[in-house]
Amino acid sequence: MRDAVTVGYPGPEGSHSSAAAAVLAPEARAVGLPSFGAVVDAAAATDVSVGVLPIESSLIGPIAETHDLLYRAPLSIVREATLPIRHCVVGLPGTSLERVRVVRSHPAAFDQCRELLRGWSAWLVPAATTADAAREVAEAADPEQVAIAGDEAAGVYRLAVLADDVGDRPGAFTRFVAVAPYTQIAGGSGWRTAVSFVTDHRPGALFRALGAFARADVNLVQLVSRPLPDAPWRYRFDAVLDGNLFDAGVRTAFAELRSTTRELRVFGSYAAERER
Repeated sequence: MRDAVTVGYPGPEGSHSSAAAAVLAPEARAVGLPSFGAVVDAAAATDVSVGVLPIESSLIGPIAETHDLLYRAPLSIVREATLPIRHCVVGLPGTSLERVRVVRSHPAAFDQCRELLRGWSAWLVPAATTADAAREVAEAADPEQVAIAGDEAAGVYRLAVLADDVGDRPGAFTRFVAVAPYTQIAGGSGWRTAVSFVTDHRPGALFRALGAFARADVNLVQLVSRPLPDAPWRYRFDAVLDGNLFDAGVRTAFAELRSTTRELRVFGSYAAERER
């Protein structure tokens, strides 16, 4: 029998997303899924109550895969949480970094460890998640292979931490979101709203669209441009703003935005994360 509340996250036990799932849905039964796409599919089909995905890194900015998956899915963001991320090089005990020929990790982790990888001549092999990379290294049992993953994944797969905190800058963070097949609408302060819009392809179109937020005195927290898959060299814009759908300023901005954009979609309203 299915548990009353479940939370799906990408990767096996030991992934950064599994830690985020414990924060975003602490009462739920955690379910590891094979990929980011599998999390979205499971949440959309209500096979899990909520899904958890990373959406922004303090080192590399937006996680493109998450933005693109949410654009196509009938899901809304319902919660957010920011977690510190410490990448490690993990491998078989006794592995020498000088002998490494293959490095496995999620592409976003590669992007966050460019300084480390610049000095290596190893092949970079992408994995579905950092924990999957650690599992693949353990299964290969090859001392010339390592993974960039968290120390928790190293413990799960009985690997050694060969180099600690290898991100380009110390004190890195990743923002995770919980997604569900419903949209929260509530009043009160301390909320954020995520939207996506497409402008006309003509001079000043984006300027006019963003002006709607300024004139309504709505603070724009994030703006991300992503290509439209069916329209080469055309883009959509994903934005996060302070406020919820009941706020007068947000309503005013959206009313104007509808008249200056070709497409407008709300990705959800959710309580802004408080410091933990």
